[in-house]
Amino acid sequence: MNYTQLFEQIKKKKSFLCVGLDSDIAKIPAHLQGAEDPVFEFNKAIVEATASVTVAYKPNIAFYESRGVEGWKTLEKTMNYIREHYPEVFTIADAKRGDIGNTSQMYAKAFLQALDFDSITVAPYMGEDSVTPFLQYEGKWVILLALTSNKGAFDFQFFEHEGQKLYEKVLKKSQEWGNEKNMMYVVGATKAEMLEGIRKIVPDHFLLVPGVGAQGGSLEEVARFGMNSHCGLLVNSSRGIIFADKTENFALRAGEEARKLQQDMERLLKEGGVL
Repeated sequence: MNYTQLFEQIKKKKSFLCVGLDSDIAKIPAHLQGAEDPVFEFNKAIVEATASVTVAYKPNIAFYESRGVEGWKTLEKTMNYIREHYPEVFTIADAKRGDIGNTSQMYAKAFLQALDFDSITVAPYMGEDSVTPFLQYEGKWVILLALTSNKGAFDFQFFEHEGQKLYEKVLKKSQEWGNEKNMMYVVGATKAEMLEGIRKIVPDHFLLVPGVGAQGGSLEEVARFGMNSHCGLLVNSSRGIIFADKTENFALRAGEEARKLQQDMERLLKEGGVL
């Protein structure tokens, strides 16, 4: 999926919502536990309930890898279902990979070719040769970790040298490897006030913003500081949508929560002059 197609989806759905499929088998409703593949049935129901207002789905790969072969089968079935029924939706492999070049080539092949995700999250710590293999796939995207929302972000990301913080160095240096057509950045919603400075460095790139909802990030602040003329935001909500209810009404409640966010996003898109 290219930049224009993604922006068209945002305008069509009046939304920049990304739903995180962090589908922990221990947390899905009890009535699904007896199914042949409980997590797939859960994912399928969530997708059906939210697709009309969602522009991206982001399975966190850890929740699938932790289940071994069965988890990988679930992930593959989930991707095939989304591709078949909602091909317009952007897909993100939240895998946070990044290793020496030949290893990154294999990770890229696994997620961008075999599983056919539109994008993958990548850790930049090992530098250019660990990132560029993911950029070799036409129409695919790298989503580079820049400024995360966890407490440990302060351990390294704010290290300053010659007036430049490490996350700022990541933003600037990585523009030598990719551009706004094939690279996005992860910026945590709980640090929304820093989006203004980030936008000065990467004014046109899309930003994947986790942390809205259960983690306490403010959608209003994210939009105020981070939105550009093409929206430039994919705001993720995981637990606040997929685990809003643990009864047989879980999909209905997930759809309701997704629509609430979409309505707020529509207003913000209009206020920002995008719609």
